[in-house]
Amino acid sequence: MDRVEAQEERRRQLRDAVIGRGFVRTADLAEEFGISLMTAHRDLDALQAQGWLRKVRGGATGLPSAQFHGGFAERMATMAQTKQLLARAAATLLVPGQTVLLDDSTTCLLLAHQATEHTPLTVITNSLPAVTTLAKEPGVSLITLGGAYFPAYDAFMGLHTADAVRAFRADVLFMSTTAVTNGRCYHTSPETVQVKRAMMECAARRVLVADHTKFCKDGLYALAPLADFDLLIVDDGLAAEQVRAVRAAGTEVMVVPTREGQKAEVKQPRSGRR
Repeated sequence: MDRVEAQEERRRQLRDAVIGRGFVRTADLAEEFGISLMTAHRDLDALQAQGWLRKVRGGATGLPSAQFHGGFAERMATMAQTKQLLARAAATLLVPGQTVLLDDSTTCLLLAHQATEHTPLTVITNSLPAVTTLAKEPGVSLITLGGAYFPAYDAFMGLHTADAVRAFRADVLFMSTTAVTNGRCYHTSPETVQVKRAMMECAARRVLVADHTKFCKDGLYALAPLADFDLLIVDDGLAAEQVRAVRAAGTEVMVVPTREGQKAEVKQPRSGRR
């Protein structure tokens, strides 16, 4: 094993230690892995830049917070059944012939699986799992957005990805968000915000797909007001007063039932879009 391979393996083990334990002191990591304190800090800096964890005073944490909401696998497993229902509802809006933008969210990955039933479609995405899902579908014209790869998100992010988005115009954007607080969407990384803002600029119609737990979370970086979306697709766990507030601000709301035998309810905004 050469030096680079040894470094990558150490960082993988270090990452697993932090995520598995929730919080680990930097000094303890240095002792455990037989490295200097400075090397431990460099390793943690690299893992934080990739989105795996966040550094805090004295160590690092993998626990969810306003700055870190877990890795891809953890997010994929969270509210999985509800996300599947939301993706299925979103898929009913797909029209053959459309150009569709999909973000890197786990909810939109599930939508990518549904999209194959509504071809032909042109799909633009920065999500590597979505690219893998759609790559061999004969009815899908796939456009991938490159840039810096973030393993924790399994997606391409940052300035180059945002610039790539702006070369296109889509009929509709489907995206999710880390948190919704006081009528505004938030995320945990500035690179994510950079790309999603570019996607919003380049879509004729913007659809936010988010389960109700997103309205109970916090995020560090502001993305956009809910009012900037044409439609919110959310499950029936969201309180009625919050649904009314979104609708009053001018955004249509589709409430997706989580119990069998019910139909999705679409609530129109009280006034026309701006």
